[in-house]
Amino acid sequence: MRAAGRFRVAWRLLAAVASLALASLGMLGLPAAAHAAGSLPCDVYGANGTPCAAAYSMDRALYSGYAGPLYQVKRASDGATANVGLLSAGGYVNAAAQDSFCSGTTCTVTEIYDQSPEGNNLTVEGAGGAGPADSPAVANALPVTVGGHEAYGLDITPGTGYRDDSTRGIAVNGAAEGMYMVASGTNVNSGCCFDFGNAETNNHDTGAGHMDAVNLTTYCEFSPCNGPGPWVEADMENGQYVSGDGSNPNDTSNNNDFVTAMLSNNGQNAFELQGGNAQSGGLTTSWDGALPSGYEPMHQEGAIVLGTGGDNSQSDVGSFFEGVMTQGFPTAAAQAAVQASIVSAGYAGSSSPSGPSAAGQAVIHSGYSSVYTVDAS
Repeated sequence: MRAAGRFRVAWRLLAAVASLALASLGMLGLPAAAHAAGSLPCDVYGANGTPCAAAYSMDRALYSGYAGPLYQVKRASDGATANVGLLSAGGYVNAAAQDSFCSGTTCTVTEIYDQSPEGNNLTVEGAGGAGPADSPAVANALPVTVGGHEAYGLDITPGTGYRDDSTRGIAVNGAAEGMYMVASGTNVNSGCCFDFGNAETNNHDTGAGHMDAVNLTTYCEFSPCNGPGPWVEADMENGQYVSGDGSNPNDTSNNNDFVTAMLSNNGQNAFELQGGNAQSGGLTTSWDGALPSGYEPMHQEGAIVLGTGGDNSQSDVGSFFEGVMTQGFPTAAAQAAVQASIVSAGYAGSSSPSGPSAAGQAVIHSGYSSVYTVDAS
């Protein structure tokens, strides 16, 4: 055998040994990187042709390259604000920065930043046809962990909500879109409406099809419903739907501590509802069929709402951890990969709040400040 041939054989043997070694390491269960490049939800959607038009999280980056802030908090003691960001690009929230800034006083969440290039940041919702202006959520009312790191969710109580009425890149007038949120299956009620998604730009009910938002609730509009709830539903204005029309026994209760709730709508004649456990497993499709009568086509207006109905109906309860809206109807492969990313994020703890639910204004007297709080009752 010539020297070149002996070299090629030796190289193949070396490569085989290296491959076996790497396989052995995997069998030993050594930890992988927290987030592989390109594996985060907006990476997945972009690679599948339905890029994110809005992306919000209290807990982690939703793009592998994102290094900006997640949300803003405001201190009651002096009115100062600070942005809460990430431990590293594409990583998890730096909750310790919030703890330090808010030490000795109450903080509220005053803005939630859009990680997408569209810049659709959410601020506290103003008055609407069904309610007065909302209040911000207490920043530390919902402690959890994600990927083993300290984090907080967004505690939505009656009178709490966020909105952007002037957006870019959001579906309007029958365009296709998708959305998901990670929420709580235990911190829920039947009030209207714990929504995340597309809403009216004037904060009023402007008719059927002018909303397109995913909803998690124990409200059963089309009885009988399967189990006690909550159910993943579609709030399309003047109706919270589990199917095209009527009841849907396939829309089963999802009372997991952390829930993935997904809605996709082609804007013309069909929509899809999916749900899953945000801590393990895949997705279950509860509806994939026609839009309700009177909703073909849709008439979305392109505002974004979080925590209330489109007309600021605000009697809802919920926990929000992350959520995305897409341009176009996501593929089944993309939805499955996004669910895998959510599970890999490692949400843990209780998804129900442990602290005060809403904070009033700071009361200043003789150089000292105090904050009154109000719970959901």
